[in-house]
Amino acid sequence: MIHMEYYLIVSAIMFFAGIYGFFTRRNTLAILISIELILNATDINFAVFNRFLFPGGLEGYFFSLFSIAISAAETAIAIAIMINIYRNIRSIQVGKLNELKW
Repeated sequence: MIHMEYYLIVSAIMFFAGIYGFFTRRNTLAILISIELILNATDINFAVFNRFLFPGGLEGYFFSLFSIAISAAETAIAIAIMINIYRNIRSIQVGKLNELKW
């Protein structure tokens, strides 16, 4: 049986990789992928804590499913926004978004 610490280490690595990608990337699609990585790390935590602390309950799994549904909706909206940005300025780089102000 795999210990809880291993799951938490993988989750922490995913979380910090997502934070690093969010702060260092200049492409909006890469930033979106980093946010999804952060959300997936939290889903792993929900499932792991539910499995090891409350094996009879399903609350952690329901939180994970709810978070996955919210992530899917957020991704669909973000991609629609990126498509509109690309149609207006022909780039999805964060530095060029100042052109949308005027």
